[in-house]
Amino acid sequence: MEKESFERMYLEMAPGLYRLAQSILHHPPDAQDALQQAAVNAWRSLARIHPGTERAYFTRILINECRNIQRRRMRMLPMDPLPERPARNMADSSLKEAIHSLPEGLRLPFLLHFMEGYTDREGADAMGLSLSAFKTRLIRARKKLQKILEEEGMP
Repeated sequence: MEKESFERMYLEMAPGLYRLAQSILHHPPDAQDALQQAAVNAWRSLARIHPGTERAYFTRILINECRNIQRRRMRMLPMDPLPERPARNMADSSLKEAIHSLPEGLRLPFLLHFMEGYTDREGADAMGLSLSAFKTRLIRARKKLQKILEEEGMP
């Protein structure tokens, strides 16, 4: 892959990848750092990316980088808490909170498939799962999300 096609691919995927990093890390500066480091790592391993698997490969690199940032965070001492921000739209806020309350193993497949439009195969490849394991996690995520929303009184 040439530099121009890598740049084009990155620019096309960056918004979705940023949203994914944001949903994992819940902190915009960390999400930006993860995306930037994932781009550097993808560029370095360009020769290993097979045609047609670029999206899944880049997503896998991003998820790994997000986990690296989470591990570094766990070693840091917290300072003063950040002030709470008021929710803009209550229904949207409840749905967002419900999605973020899912365990990461269920939240990531849900976000990749339903929010970012990944196919089951692309999502499975990005997460390093078998296709059946990915589909099973999607089913579990939807059921758990439905249960959470019903408990909150949302349809």
